[in-house]
Amino acid sequence: MTGSLSAPPSRSPSTGPHTQRVVLVRHGETEWSRTARHTGRSDVPLDPEGEAQALRLGPRLREWRFAAVLCSPLRRARRTCELAGLADAALPDPEIQEWDYGSYEGRTADEIRGERPGWVIWVDGVVGGESLGDVGRRADSVIERVRRVEGDVALFAHGHFLRIMASRWCLLPPVAGERLALSPASLSVLGYERDNPVVWLWDDTCHLRG
Repeated sequence: MTGSLSAPPSRSPSTGPHTQRVVLVRHGETEWSRTARHTGRSDVPLDPEGEAQALRLGPRLREWRFAAVLCSPLRRARRTCELAGLADAALPDPEIQEWDYGSYEGRTADEIRGERPGWVIWVDGVVGGESLGDVGRRADSVIERVRRVEGDVALFAHGHFLRIMASRWCLLPPVAGERLALSPASLSVLGYERDNPVVWLWDDTCHLRG
């Protein structure tokens, strides 16, 4: 799929670790994501636009045959998976939940900077939740399990977590996720170039444009 914006039609499961593709799906829009509020463990539903986005993911994901589908147990991810047509195959996985933002849950960056001028989550972290290193270690654990699957894998999860997971997949520090913006209901693909773990596709939203 090099140079392509989508997987080959009717892609069969891969046969080895260096042909595996891992498809990352960020959940659709929520009221909190639309208003830039940090949404970690709060179980916020998709808004109407998010539901429409998730439906548009379905035809795109039918191009793949997945050996495993993992889904965050939070309902915005579960509903995205359901509307995309993969709920029957999905296994809930608490390890791929979003960053626990602690006391910053539900707040915007501007609100937090009113108390901590210049605050950046990737550098300054949160109060009462997970550290960036904590999330990186969760991502490492997920990557280790995913690489044991014989075939392609889909993950329905959350923006910050998936950005960190992509960084760790490529053997970069978790903070590298700061440079990997990720849109709601986007599709990204991790894999290998020869033996090197790489990002093949990032933040693709062509399916949302009809």
